[in-house]
Amino acid sequence: MELAFERRGAGAPLILIHGIGHHWQGWLPVMDRLAASRTVIAVDLPGFGVSPGLPDGTPYTAESLADAVESFCALLGVREPDVAGNSLGGYIALELASRGVVRTATAFSPAGFWSRPELLYCQSVLRALRATARALPPDQIVRMAESPFLRAVPAGLLVAHPSRLEPTALMAATQALAASTGFDETLEAFAGVMPPGPPKVPITIAWGDHDRLLPRRQAVRAARWSGQRVKLLKGCGHVPMSDDPDLVARVLLEASSS
Repeated sequence: MELAFERRGAGAPLILIHGIGHHWQGWLPVMDRLAASRTVIAVDLPGFGVSPGLPDGTPYTAESLADAVESFCALLGVREPDVAGNSLGGYIALELASRGVVRTATAFSPAGFWSRPELLYCQSVLRALRATARALPPDQIVRMAESPFLRAVPAGLLVAHPSRLEPTALMAATQALAASTGFDETLEAFAGVMPPGPPKVPITIAWGDHDRLLPRRQAVRAARWSGQRVKLLKGCGHVPMSDDPDLVARVLLEASSS
């Protein structure tokens, strides 16, 4: 499947997958750090960013989105790449690891390790953020992004340090959230998301210790599922790439060198 993407650097391929309502630009803080030694390909999932939606009749499930990433890699001629994802993208990375079609997988705060109340909380927060993004006229999006006070609440649900977000990045992310044609159906499908099958390749799971969307107690379940310790990212929220790019890049390069 043809998807929008950004490619940088040279070396072994590393695919980066964003979370629900986001776009490939969420990885910008770490891309050049990674591209110094890797071919980095950050992709817009179907129905998100500027990628086209899934074909008519194809449901927006985590598995179908993983199918799209797998076919995207085949289209590019990229065989068994390293893959990393955040949130929904983290689940997709683990799903691809369970299929054995990637070399390694790294998941930052992956979806799917929630209890029922935690799932409902996550869906409620994401619906509220989406409704806010769609309701704001362009001039108010600019005001919010440029004001440390106004952006603290919505951005603070996703990152530990809203002040580290560039205003232009926050504006672009808000617009991407508002325009995501695959958002509603994907969010509804979260109700059926369970941890994927056992991984067939090496995996790394990392979790922000200040994650307010998928609280770090879910990392305990992820650790039980994977049979290994989950790395806690100190001072990071749900989208750690914006909180500590150096730490995220280091975790990624160490994980994908195995």
